Amino acid sequence: MTGHQYETRAAYDGVVELYASMFADQLEGRPLTRGMIGSFAELVRATGNTRVADVGCGPGHLTAMLHDLGLNASGFDLSPGMVEHARRAHPALRFDEARMEALPVEDGAFGGMLAHYSMIHTPPEELPALLAEQARVLAPGGLLLVSFFATDGPEPVRFDHKVTPAYSWPVDRFAELLEGAGLIAFARLIHDPASERGFLDAHLLTRLT
Repeated sequence: MTGHQYETRAAYDGVVELYASMFADQLEGRPLTRGMIGSFAELVRATGNTRVADVGCGPGHLTAMLHDLGLNASGFDLSPGMVEHARRAHPALRFDEARMEALPVEDGAFGGMLAHYSMIHTPPEELPALLAEQARVLAPGGLLLVSFFATDGPEPVRFDHKVTPAYSWPVDRFAELLEGAGLIAFARLIHDPASERGFLDAHLLTRLT
């Protein structure tokens, strides 16, 4: 692992219970985000391959939501503490400790992948390789829904996230990186922030070509 990955893992291991309690409501009060995830699930079901990965799954609340939406969902997270919590909270589902840059999965395994604010801690220079790994494990025509903090400026902005440093992105720049990995954005949602941070919330729904 790289230095920032060790830092991120340690930071999230230190806030497992607090983080889990903050997000236990499965996006109650965030109808736009729920709508994007619901659309993602419906489109994945239509592909016939309902196996999906929640990468950076944290305490597993969205993995469970995907399961409830009719998908064969499993979760992956860098933090062993988060994985342990997710296994306790959702014993019927599978959770594994893994880096998003090196998923322990065969090529073309998944019909869909959810990356819900889980790429925000990746330095810009490392993001292309991370996206290439997501493309590797997606089946042709598979879907990736990625959510992140958006900025109006021309460059990514590093900021002090409550857990560990993170980056906000110009939406078009992020979409270009996705396209470079063969993931074409066909729907996007950008809306006012759900927190005091002030960045816009962005969701890009992409399909592997």
